Amino acid sequence: MKRALNIISLLLIVAIIVGDICYIVVGGLLAKSLTSACFVLLGVVCIFQAIKSKTPYKKFCIFLLVGLVFAMLGDILLEVEFIVGAALFAVGHVFFFVSYCFISRFKWKDLIFGTAIFVPSVLLITLAPFFEFGGVIMEIVCVIYAIIISCMVGKAVSNLVETKNLLNIVIVVGSCLFFFSDLMLLLNVFASLPQVVGILCLATYYPAEILLACSIGISACNKKEA
Repeated sequence: MKRALNIISLLLIVAIIVGDICYIVVGGLLAKSLTSACFVLLGVVCIFQAIKSKTPYKKFCIFLLVGLVFAMLGDILLEVEFIVGAALFAVGHVFFFVSYCFISRFKWKDLIFGTAIFVPSVLLITLAPFFEFGGVIMEIVCVIYAIIISCMVGKAVSNLVETKNLLNIVIVVGSCLFFFSDLMLLLNVFASLPQVVGILCLATYYPAEILLACSIGISACNKKEA
């Protein structure tokens, strides 16, 4: 059973990478939707692996999987209505943040790392002259989103600083890639920059989702922190 789940996980990872490349080269909502569905399926397979291996982080696994579902929905609807897609992504980041809190309980010092990320992010959004949001509402949406994802990444970094293990390393790398991907998306949508920005967005987004999905399975290899 374990071997079969590992093979399915590997096939899904390959499918996500191939889908990512296809979407970069060809585009199309169908390719994007199928690729996004694959990282949710990867999360489902990993949660089976984690439960079978008696992970001490069941709530982490469940909340992170829900976050992946919202990321998939946000990814798809972003093509239809940007604000709705961004809102779904934001909800997903809240679930990611909560899932990280099941690895290590929330502490006020966690916000220090989040603040160190969202302050320069907000300053970039509000002060950079190359952004054209087309209105105050869209700019506010981007600022709120930046604060939410910064807190998510900050919590991941805080957990790693507190406990250095494979689970926290994978989560930090996945979270940071997600942040970088969203930064590239912001530059691609609201700034007149070269096409490479859009490519960087997609080239880092799906690997981020792969890592976050795989962290569910990796959770079984770590002992529960006090």
